Amino acid sequence: MKRRSFLLTGAAATIALPAMADARPIIKVVKTPTCGCCTAWVDHVRQAGFQVEAQDVGQDALYALKDRLRIAPELAGCHTAVVGDYFIEGHVPAEDIARLLSEQPTARGLSVPGMPMSSPGMGGPGAGDTFDTLLVGTDSATSVFASHS
Repeated sequence: MKRRSFLLTGAAATIALPAMADARPIIKVVKTPTCGCCTAWVDHVRQAGFQVEAQDVGQDALYALKDRLRIAPELAGCHTAVVGDYFIEGHVPAEDIARLLSEQPTARGLSVPGMPMSSPGMGGPGAGDTFDTLLVGTDSATSVFASHS
């Protein structure tokens, strides 16, 4: 199995991120232990049929991972995940992750910046805001991957 590791400074821990070993990719989620909306998002992704491994870390370690993955502050959410060769930043709907893995665009990942109230883990559809899931290209440019209301 191909493995990729990221060193989390401050936590002195290594997260081994497995490549897709079979048709069921594992989503590795890094979050802080006190974030309830992160836990609710993990539940959303699991309910959609994904295998999820969540790791609780301190805020400094989470920020170090975002830096290592070159996730710009304006794209940041409250948790970071990796699936295959992509990052998943923030409250990205499971359907968008499935589409990303199906289409396999040349990109670094998906982001739902901030914490929109109607996003998975924050309250879900009808809870308020409309939001976009952004595709982050290899050059870090973003484009709308999906719009949600």
